[in-house]
Amino acid sequence: MMRSLFSGVAGLKTHQTRMDVIGNNIANVNTTAYKSQNMVFSDLLYQTTQAASGASATGRGGINPRQIGLGSKTGAISTAITSQGSAQSTNNPWDIMIEGDSFFIVNNGSQNFFTRDGSFTVDGAGNLVMANTGYMVMGWQVDPETGDIRQDVVSALTVMDARNLTSDPESTTAGYVTGILDKTDPKINSTAGVIRTMKFFDSQGYEYTAKFSFHGTGEDDYFRVQLDDILDSNSQSLVKKYGLSNIEQIATFGSTENKITTSKYTMDPNASYDATKNEFTVNLAMEQILKDFSANAMVVAAGKNIKVVTPAAAGAVAADATVTVEGEVTLTRAQLEAAPYNLIYDTATSKYHMKGADGKSVEVTDWEAALKAMKGLDTVKNVTATPGDPPENITIKFQADFKTTQASNYDGNSNFGVTLANNADNQTAILDQVYHLKDGDGKTYTIDYVGPDGTAQINMTENNKGNMIVFDHESGKFSYIGSQGNNSATLAFNTSASSLAGDIIDLTQFSSIDIDFSSITNFGNGGKSTLEMTNGTLGSSAIGAGRAPGELIGIEVGQDGRITASYSNGLTKLLGQIAVAEFANASGLSKAGNNLYSATQNSGEFNGVGVDITASGGSMTSGVLEMSNVDLSSEFTTMITTQRGFQANSRIITTSDTLLEELVNLKR
Repeated sequence: MMRSLFSGVAGLKTHQTRMDVIGNNIANVNTTAYKSQNMVFSDLLYQTTQAASGASATGRGGINPRQIGLGSKTGAISTAITSQGSAQSTNNPWDIMIEGDSFFIVNNGSQNFFTRDGSFTVDGAGNLVMANTGYMVMGWQVDPETGDIRQDVVSALTVMDARNLTSDPESTTAGYVTGILDKTDPKINSTAGVIRTMKFFDSQGYEYTAKFSFHGTGEDDYFRVQLDDILDSNSQSLVKKYGLSNIEQIATFGSTENKITTSKYTMDPNASYDATKNEFTVNLAMEQILKDFSANAMVVAAGKNIKVVTPAAAGAVAADATVTVEGEVTLTRAQLEAAPYNLIYDTATSKYHMKGADGKSVEVTDWEAALKAMKGLDTVKNVTATPGDPPENITIKFQADFKTTQASNYDGNSNFGVTLANNADNQTAILDQVYHLKDGDGKTYTIDYVGPDGTAQINMTENNKGNMIVFDHESGKFSYIGSQGNNSATLAFNTSASSLAGDIIDLTQFSSIDIDFSSITNFGNGGKSTLEMTNGTLGSSAIGAGRAPGELIGIEVGQDGRITASYSNGLTKLLGQIAVAEFANASGLSKAGNNLYSATQNSGEFNGVGVDITASGGSMTSGVLEMSNVDLSSEFTTMITTQRGFQANSRIITTSDTLLEELVNLKR
């Protein structure tokens, strides 16, 4: 038999194998993350008919060996496993592509496999699995103590666990204040002060509002901030809700003590004191005894040209009695065109106009009706108006009615004498009218003792509640709060409170809140303070801000494989990290079908822990899949050469057959 016949058969078989490899590559041209294979040939055995010999001492030269080959065989089938496939966008967040030489780790319940196919999904139990096999995707879990990833032996990633569907509430532990505190702000020196609020949460996720007020102290660089109240989500005061006596039963913010000082004050020169009757007599001007007297623009403009008409004679006047005054005033065009009159002067007719009910301009013919339509002038009556010289000046004579604030004795000369018994009911009036002291600016006055001459010993209670805020006088910047060196003050909650009814109120759901004041300044800002109070930490508002319970609204996979959940309350939570495997010789992995590989002795063993993909410069991209790296142009070219090789080997067989036929024919 001829050796060439068997060489041709070997060649046919080898080319058939190569065609099988090509066919498999083309069949998987659209298989996710498929890695193409390539087959190389090697020659088979050789039959040596004469061995090689070296040169002899007699001068005869050496000869080469005489060998006849017996065909070809499959030398190797290699996989282009490190060749990255193109990216295919799917917009499915669970489709993940690896960039680099790493492999996902999946498990069928008993064995780990490796894959580049990142088409994952979440099964009914909340596990992250391969979409085509259901094999578990393996990774690292979150350490419950640190909240970070613990790189340990890989385990199945459960991303839709019931515990991950919601986020727990968190109580507020920090707050901060920003903006300008302007010492010329009228509110800063008022009794109420500059009111500001801060939202916060308790440990159960309920929202509350803490109400604070900022006050001046009379010194430019020193101010005071105090806690006034705490409101629930329905704007109801917790003091009223729980039946308490004051806010300090719930929480304290700095000092709760008041400073009391006692001083002597002398009476107004128009007042007298009768020690026998223990009562004061004081003469009051009309603006002190008549309600809304100073709010009437016509009366104010008339000034000293105001006199009492009723009562006509001196005598007693009861509280809330009607007192009629009359006056005369000349108003200029500038005054009449300004508030509260807002009239329009027509130079052509020398007449004044006003807007009627329909919004159109109408001439003022009835000055009494016009004035009664104006805010604050509705009490005027018996009005006469006469043009002056120039005619735009109008002289108005009028009367107006007012109510008395208290019982008095009218002297017939536009003055009212008030007799006040020195008792608790009249204390406010005595302090105001006799000693000219009014509660306000955090100060409260009480009469302690009145001497025979009317000189009084009066206690002043100064509200020192809260914390003192101090600014640097030169720069206007914050210096400290409470005591030197402190940038913050603590809103401290009590653990319980006792209601007026004797009930014990549990307050353990609240956490103390540290409030940072270091960013506020004491600058001039046109008399307007711009203070703002915010829950959270200055520079990182999410830290310590607290939160309500949250619902899961999204999950994303980062480039490092970390899986993060987002919740409706703004919280983000780390759920785990997809680990990857790397091999010294990835080409040595064995294909296991279903886009899977298994480790072999030549690939290197998997250590069970895996690596972070970013450690070797790789990354993961969500919403993208890796495509097959099959190159069709190369495959079809190789197919042509394979076909020609197969044809040539078949010709060897047919030619060898012809030679054998000739040999057989020799016998004829």
